[in-house]
Amino acid sequence: MDITYFYKGLIIGLSIAAPVGPIGILCINRTLSSGRMVGLLSGLGAATADALYGSVAAFGLTFISAFLVQQQIWFRLVGGIFLCFLGLRTMLTKTSSIPLQSSSGSMLNAYGSTLFLTLTNPLTILAFIAIFSGIGLISLGGSYSSAGITVLGVFLGSACWWFILSSLTNLFRTRLNLATLKWVNRISGLVILGFGFIALVGVYSIIR
Repeated sequence: MDITYFYKGLIIGLSIAAPVGPIGILCINRTLSSGRMVGLLSGLGAATADALYGSVAAFGLTFISAFLVQQQIWFRLVGGIFLCFLGLRTMLTKTSSIPLQSSSGSMLNAYGSTLFLTLTNPLTILAFIAIFSGIGLISLGGSYSSAGITVLGVFLGSACWWFILSSLTNLFRTRLNLATLKWVNRISGLVILGFGFIALVGVYSIIR
């Protein structure tokens, strides 16, 4: 087992997670409204989905990747609708000057919603396949240990990004007043809603 596969996985995980998108907006918004743990768990949901898609690419599970790509219209449709729902809910969220206490239910919801949202974007698997192929990791010569340690690196790399993002966001949390939080929710919700509309327009352009 070559340890360099682990470091390559770390880099891949960071590169997949870092670009700003709906998950990043959700992580920032939830950190500001509900605290660092809820924001971090939101990111870890996405990191788990990245690891699952990374497993499909690393272990050469072509039948799964083919199915996901074939059914991408339905996945993108569901994901787009869910994004619109999250965007509207974020815009309408009531802010409070009293920090919210994070219950186990809210933490599970934070993790599960981003896990589901990331999994409904099957194009992510194409990104993993392209990256793995580009740096010589595709199929990994039949080595399950190398594939496994690569996927572990992907998860930890992605999780590291979400830890950094939620921690930095949390530093500004105490400096925001109630009025600012209201605008944060409105702008965040509008951006997420925009991502949802883009996803639905993409579905329309495919089936047209």
